[in-house]
Amino acid sequence: MSYAFSFALQAAVYRRLAADPDLAALVGGAIYDAPLPPPADAMPPDYVTLGEETVRANDTKTSTGALHDFEVTAHSGRDGFDTVKRIAAAVCVALVDAPLDLEAGRLVALRFLRAKAERGPAPEKRRISMRFRAVVDQE
Repeated sequence: MSYAFSFALQAAVYRRLAADPDLAALVGGAIYDAPLPPPADAMPPDYVTLGEETVRANDTKTSTGALHDFEVTAHSGRDGFDTVKRIAAAVCVALVDAPLDLEAGRLVALRFLRAKAERGPAPEKRRISMRFRAVVDQE
Protein backbone atom coordinates (compact mmCIF):
# COMPACT_ATOMS: atom_id res chain seq x y z
CA MET A 1 0.00 0.00 0.00
CA SER A 2 1.04 3.54 -0.55
CA TYR A 3 -0.39 6.99 -0.96
CA ALA A 4 0.54 6.83 -4.64
CA PHE A 5 -3.06 6.68 -5.93
CA SER A 6 -4.40 9.67 -4.00
CA PHE A 7 -3.90 12.30 -6.69
CA ALA A 8 -5.19 9.99 -9.43
CA LEU A 9 -8.34 9.36 -7.38
CA GLN A 10 -8.89 13.07 -6.65
CA ALA A 11 -8.42 13.97 -10.32
CA ALA A 12 -10.90 11.28 -11.41
CA VAL A 13 -13.47 12.41 -8.82
CA TYR A 14 -13.09 16.00 -9.99
CA ARG A 15 -13.47 15.01 -13.66
CA ARG A 16 -16.57 12.97 -12.86
CA LEU A 17 -18.22 15.79 -10.92
CA ALA A 18 -17.27 18.44 -13.50
CA ALA A 19 -18.74 16.34 -16.33
CA ASP A 20 -22.03 15.53 -14.59
CA PRO A 21 -24.90 17.44 -16.26
CA ASP A 22 -27.23 17.27 -13.24
CA LEU A 23 -24.58 18.74 -10.95
CA ALA A 24 -23.66 21.35 -13.57
CA ALA A 25 -27.30 22.46 -13.67
CA LEU A 26 -27.06 23.19 -9.94
CA VAL A 27 -23.55 24.65 -9.51
CA GLY A 28 -22.28 25.30 -13.03
CA GLY A 29 -18.54 24.77 -12.95
CA ALA A 30 -18.20 25.77 -9.29
CA ILE A 31 -16.26 22.70 -8.11
CA TYR A 32 -13.08 23.42 -6.16
CA ASP A 33 -10.38 21.54 -4.29
CA ALA A 34 -10.06 24.23 -1.62
CA PRO A 35 -12.43 26.47 0.32
CA LEU A 36 -13.06 29.77 -1.39
CA PRO A 37 -11.37 32.82 0.12
CA PRO A 38 -13.19 36.08 0.84
CA PRO A 39 -14.54 38.44 -0.38
CA ALA A 40 -17.95 36.95 0.11
CA ASP A 41 -19.49 38.83 -2.81
CA ALA A 42 -17.12 37.01 -5.19
CA MET A 43 -18.30 33.58 -4.06
CA PRO A 44 -20.90 31.71 -6.10
CA PRO A 45 -24.10 31.06 -4.13
CA ASP A 46 -23.81 27.29 -4.62
CA TYR A 47 -20.64 25.25 -5.03
CA VAL A 48 -18.85 21.99 -4.22
CA THR A 49 -15.45 21.45 -2.61
CA LEU A 50 -13.24 18.38 -2.50
CA GLY A 51 -11.94 17.94 1.02
CA GLU A 52 -9.95 15.92 3.47
CA GLU A 53 -8.89 12.34 2.93
CA THR A 54 -7.75 9.47 5.14
CA VAL A 55 -5.96 6.52 3.54
CA ARG A 56 -5.38 3.07 5.05
CA ALA A 57 -3.65 -0.01 3.73
CA ASN A 58 -5.86 -2.60 2.10
CA ASP A 59 -3.32 -5.24 1.10
CA THR A 60 -4.26 -8.88 0.69
CA LYS A 61 -2.29 -11.97 -0.29
CA THR A 62 -3.18 -11.34 -3.92
CA SER A 63 -3.31 -7.54 -4.23
CA THR A 64 -1.83 -4.31 -2.96
CA GLY A 65 -4.13 -1.38 -2.42
CA ALA A 66 -5.63 1.23 -0.16
CA LEU A 67 -8.92 2.44 1.30
CA HIS A 68 -9.41 6.15 0.60
CA ASP A 69 -12.04 7.82 2.77
CA PHE A 70 -12.56 11.29 1.30
CA GLU A 71 -14.89 14.21 1.79
CA VAL A 72 -16.93 16.19 -0.71
CA THR A 73 -18.90 19.16 0.60
CA ALA A 74 -21.92 20.86 -0.96
CA HIS A 75 -22.22 24.55 -0.03
CA SER A 76 -25.11 26.97 -0.45
CA GLY A 77 -25.65 30.61 0.39
CA ARG A 78 -29.40 30.17 0.14
CA ASP A 79 -31.90 29.91 2.98
CA GLY A 80 -33.21 26.44 3.76
CA PHE A 81 -31.72 23.05 2.98
CA ASP A 82 -33.56 22.40 -0.30
CA THR A 83 -30.83 23.59 -2.68
CA VAL A 84 -27.88 22.13 -0.80
CA LYS A 85 -29.64 18.77 -0.49
CA ARG A 86 -30.22 18.73 -4.25
CA ILE A 87 -26.52 19.43 -4.79
CA ALA A 88 -25.51 16.68 -2.35
CA ALA A 89 -27.86 14.22 -4.05
CA ALA A 90 -26.34 15.03 -7.45
CA VAL A 91 -22.84 14.47 -6.04
CA CYS A 92 -23.88 11.07 -4.65
CA VAL A 93 -25.54 9.98 -7.89
CA ALA A 94 -22.45 11.04 -9.85
CA LEU A 95 -19.96 9.22 -7.60
CA VAL A 96 -21.46 6.10 -6.03
CA ASP A 97 -20.38 3.03 -8.00
CA ALA A 98 -19.05 5.30 -10.76
CA PRO A 99 -16.60 3.66 -13.17
CA LEU A 100 -13.82 6.19 -12.60
CA ASP A 101 -10.80 5.96 -14.88
CA LEU A 102 -7.72 6.51 -12.72
CA GLU A 103 -4.37 7.53 -14.19
CA ALA A 104 -2.69 5.24 -11.66
CA GLY A 105 -4.18 2.25 -9.89
CA ARG A 106 -7.57 0.64 -10.43
CA LEU A 107 -10.81 1.62 -8.73
CA VAL A 108 -12.44 -1.47 -7.21
CA ALA A 109 -15.39 0.22 -5.48
CA LEU A 110 -16.71 3.66 -4.57
CA ARG A 111 -19.32 3.88 -1.80
CA PHE A 112 -21.12 6.51 0.24
CA LEU A 113 -20.35 6.34 3.98
CA ARG A 114 -22.18 9.21 5.67
CA ALA A 115 -23.22 12.86 5.49
CA LYS A 116 -23.78 15.73 7.88
CA ALA A 117 -26.04 18.69 7.06
CA GLU A 118 -25.21 21.91 8.90
CA ARG A 119 -25.99 25.59 9.03
CA GLY A 120 -22.96 27.70 8.22
CA PRO A 121 -21.92 31.26 8.90
CA ALA A 122 -22.90 33.83 6.26
CA PRO A 123 -22.40 33.90 3.34
CA GLU A 124 -22.43 30.09 3.43
CA LYS A 125 -25.82 29.45 4.98
CA ARG A 126 -25.99 25.68 4.47
CA ARG A 127 -23.52 22.86 3.84
CA ILE A 128 -23.55 19.10 3.63
CA SER A 129 -20.29 17.23 4.17
CA MET A 130 -20.33 13.78 2.59
CA ARG A 131 -17.83 11.01 3.22
CA PHE A 132 -17.08 8.41 0.54
CA ARG A 133 -14.85 5.34 0.51
CA ALA A 134 -12.89 4.32 -2.56
CA VAL A 135 -11.08 0.99 -2.73
CA VAL A 136 -8.08 1.32 -5.02
CA ASP A 137 -5.78 -1.53 -6.03
CA GLN A 138 -2.46 -1.43 -7.76
CA GLU A 139 -2.89 -2.49 -11.38
